[in-house]
Amino acid sequence: MAETFQLEIVTPEKMVVRDFAEECQIPGKNGYLGILPGHAPLITELGVGEITYRKEGDTRHLAVAWGFAEVLPDKVTILAETAERAEEIDVNRAREARQRAHELLTSSSAEVDYSRAGAALERADTRLQVAEKKG
Repeated sequence: MAETFQLEIVTPEKMVVRDFAEECQIPGKNGYLGILPGHAPLITELGVGEITYRKEGDTRHLAVAWGFAEVLPDKVTILAETAERAEEIDVNRAREARQRAHELLTSSSAEVDYSRAGAALERADTRLQVAEKKG
């Protein structure tokens, strides 16, 4: 069995990752999935969360939000609405987004879309957590 698999992470704007990985963790809609070389084929919807993958002993981190992943024994393709490497995350912008989402969620206005504000808060929190791991 192969010791690595090809990993591609793509957004509508760009190819974020094209690399080989020894293992990968992805945020599925209903929880995290661990992927190793030779994994059984599957397609899953992505939630908001952190993608981690290991290559040559190094662990790489990305923040991802929504999309789909196709897992094959020798390749994982992730089509994400957004994906950012830890070192690409603008921490100040993420903090501002978190503050705005928090203000909306604590508002008593009838015009607030609470599910959308909750998703924005989750995404901002994930971006901040991943940004802390840049190395």
